[in-house]
Amino acid sequence: MTSHKISLVKPSPVRKVAVFCGAKTGNDPLYLNQAIIVGAFLAKNGIELIYGGSNLGLMGALASSALSHGGAVTGVVPTHFEKSETIQENLTQLIEVNDLSERKEQMLSLADGFVALPGGSGTLDEIFEVITLSQMGQHKKPCAFLNINQFYDPLISFLRHAQENGFIHPDYINMLIVSESIEDTINRMQCFKHPHLS
Repeated sequence: MTSHKISLVKPSPVRKVAVFCGAKTGNDPLYLNQAIIVGAFLAKNGIELIYGGSNLGLMGALASSALSHGGAVTGVVPTHFEKSETIQENLTQLIEVNDLSERKEQMLSLADGFVALPGGSGTLDEIFEVITLSQMGQHKKPCAFLNINQFYDPLISFLRHAQENGFIHPDYINMLIVSESIEDTINRMQCFKHPHLS
């Protein structure tokens, strides 16, 4: 009988999380409430929030909640894009960049993992860029959808449809974290192992 040595996967420490979400609150109060819960959870667990720096919509609620619970919050703001009055006050750190591309680069370099809350085209652009870069081997950090109120169900169904039609490798679907709970999301991020570790 052949003996197999079992190697333990060392958990990946997630101390800074980039959260992508809407600059609007959406039509259901549940989205706003969950953004507040996420901010509080990150702060209480000593996880720094990296986000787009705005005080609007879910973004503002998320940051305000994290700050009010004593958390560290870094805002990455394109100077020509954000008006000064829409920048969140009392941020732990404010990083000014030239444009949206630089903002995404900064957030990629700063964060240990990425979470998408509900949002629109900007949120999708941000999360899909880090997912694509992961597929290309540019990083091996966890990417997650916080599926509040089944918000991302149609998107996940589409991704599985694309997989079934041969456009996405199954590994790249399986590596995505999809959960309705921020606690479960972070726990799974802490134990994440990229499917194509070299």
